[in-house]
Amino acid sequence: MVLRNKRLTDDQFFREREEVLSQWPTGKEVDLQEAVDYLKKVPEEKNFAIKLAKAKEAKVTLAQPRAGVALIDEHITLLNYLQDEGGADFLPSTIDSYTRQNRYDECQVGIDESIKAGRSLLNGFPAVNHGIKGCRKVYESVNLPLQARHGTPDSRLLAEIIHASGWTSNEGGGISYNVPYAKAVSIEKSLSDWQYCDRLVGFYEEQGININREPFGPLTGTLVPPSTSNAVGIIEALLAAEQGVKNITVGYGQCGNLIQDVAAVRSLEEQTEEYLKKYGYNDCIVTTVFHQWMGGFPEDEAKAFGVISLGSTAAALAGATKVIVKTPHEAIGIPTKEANSQGIKATKMTLNLLAGQRMAMSKELEEEIRIIKAETKCMLDKVLEIGGGDLAIGTVKAFEQGVIDIPFGPSKYNLGKMMPARDNNGAVRYLMIGNIPFSKELIDLNRERLEERGKYENREVGFQMTVDDIFAVGKGKLIGRPEGK
Repeated sequence: MVLRNKRLTDDQFFREREEVLSQWPTGKEVDLQEAVDYLKKVPEEKNFAIKLAKAKEAKVTLAQPRAGVALIDEHITLLNYLQDEGGADFLPSTIDSYTRQNRYDECQVGIDESIKAGRSLLNGFPAVNHGIKGCRKVYESVNLPLQARHGTPDSRLLAEIIHASGWTSNEGGGISYNVPYAKAVSIEKSLSDWQYCDRLVGFYEEQGININREPFGPLTGTLVPPSTSNAVGIIEALLAAEQGVKNITVGYGQCGNLIQDVAAVRSLEEQTEEYLKKYGYNDCIVTTVFHQWMGGFPEDEAKAFGVISLGSTAAALAGATKVIVKTPHEAIGIPTKEANSQGIKATKMTLNLLAGQRMAMSKELEEEIRIIKAETKCMLDKVLEIGGGDLAIGTVKAFEQGVIDIPFGPSKYNLGKMMPARDNNGAVRYLMIGNIPFSKELIDLNRERLEERGKYENREVGFQMTVDDIFAVGKGKLIGRPEGK
């Protein structure tokens, strides 16, 4: 069957479902009607979609950490600590790397070894192996909405288990959980697998159950120009809506220039709503998530808190619905629960101080919104054109042709001709356009902004700027300036 952006029929969905649930023994635990009955009992305060919609209406920014360990009781202890001590508004379950690659046998070995060692030897929570019984125990042991955060190109079985367990949000998408995470998974395969995940959510929506879906905004997390991540987020939102998803959270990873970050989030929300309405998806609720700095962090904890606080400030001033929190141990490795809690507290303090404040419109902000929207539109228009109006076909072709090109993506299906760098104000621009179909005005604008930096730094505009920018924040600066500048 050729991939199309068309809602899966019940026959297609249930036929595929038999194969999905047979991937691992815990799949047999999923009874769809029993899952519907269970989800209908989820109280509003533990429903991710409902809590996000209320936050959007109230114009508040909520905070969510990342966290996950291998064993159920230890995972529950961790989440309760982040809930009670950290003051998180939403709870995650970050899934381990074996599960992300559907390697459940090796995952089970990791669980068994973790039990013997008395501590987690996996880098996340193995939800598929723990099955509905384990995942429901987690859900029933906390007081906040739960979301699976992972990085899985094929999340079908994971989605079945977490949703049947009362977890009302699943992060990811066919682009955002493929290109940044996998080398050899085709775009067509991951888009098809995520159509299934979205159709599952659509099925639950048809039963009157609100479930949130969240495309992963930061992508590779390294100097991703806002229009690239926004274009991907809008595509994944449209693909999800076609399968019946009603509650969509589009995301953005902090770049560091405050005006550009605010402009990116506002552009993303406005254009996502605009495109959804354009294609007839009129009953979707769009919320936004701002990811604090995803690149290299300073090792010094005090400096790390500075980075966290800047991200919190940008999220608040942009009016993001949710912010994903980093920790002061980011440069060291997996954080302790105490460090994770400190990151949440620092974030919430900043959000509280900025409650009700939004960055006022200025000429600079207005211009940045215009640029981001224009660049995003160039990409999306071309995707639809080469797909003959079909977004799924167009997306596959867009990656083949480099119409969308994600910097530093490991996927062999990503062309890799586009290269970013910061301009003289720290905003991320397109250093090498590659095959992205920008207008001459946008190409010239990106070049002019980078030439300003080259002139200031007295050096040629080139790839060395990109290299310097990648390591700059870890060294205490936003822009990778030469010595003495």
